[in-house]
Amino acid sequence: MVNLTKIYTRTGDDGTTGLGDFTRTSKTDPRLVAYADANEANATIGVAVAAERSGTGGGDLGDDVLTALTRVQNDMFDVGADLCLPLKPSYEHPPLRVQAEWIDELEADCDRFNDGLPKLRSFILPGGTVTAAHLHVATTTVRRAERSTWHALQTYGDGEDGGVNPLTAKYLNRLSDLLFILARYANRYAGDVLWQPGGGRDAG
Repeated sequence: MVNLTKIYTRTGDDGTTGLGDFTRTSKTDPRLVAYADANEANATIGVAVAAERSGTGGGDLGDDVLTALTRVQNDMFDVGADLCLPLKPSYEHPPLRVQAEWIDELEADCDRFNDGLPKLRSFILPGGTVTAAHLHVATTTVRRAERSTWHALQTYGDGEDGGVNPLTAKYLNRLSDLLFILARYANRYAGDVLWQPGGGRDAG
C-alpha cells in the first residue's frame, strides 16, 4: 500500500536517495537516472492524454488509444519500480517486474494502430495536431529513458547480484515505436508534416 503522508523528507539533501531495497545511492547513479527519465517520460505521455481528454488536442484518438495509453502510464510506474530495485536471487516478497507479455502488448498495439496509416516515404516533422506534437515529445523522452536504462545495464549488468532487468529497456524501445505511430495516428486526418530537405529552399 502507498501511504504518502509527507512529501519532503530532507533525506536527499546530501545528494543521495533511497532505492527500492532501502539502500542509499547517489542521485547521479545510472540506475536512478534511468528511472527518473522513465518518470519524466510518463509525465509527457500524461500531457498528451490530458490534451486529448480536454478536447484541445485535436487528435481524435478514440477510446481504444486512450485506454492503451492509460495502460502504458500504469506500466511506466512499474518500469520505474523495477529499475529502482536491484535484482537478487530471492525476495521475501517477490517484486513486480516487467514481463515479456507487456512487450507483446506494445507490439500488438503498434500493428493495430499502424494498420491503415499511409506508408512513410519521407521523414516527418514533430508537429501537426497538439496531441501529435505532445506524442512526438513523449517519443523522444521515452527514447532517452531507454538510453539511460541501457547505460544502467552496462554499469550493473543483468545478473542477480544487483543487476537490472533487461526487459525494462526492451519495453521502452517498443513504447517509443508505439508513441511515434500514435503521433502519426493523431495526424491521420490532417496528414503528416513532411520534412523538406534544405527547409524547402529552392536547390537552384
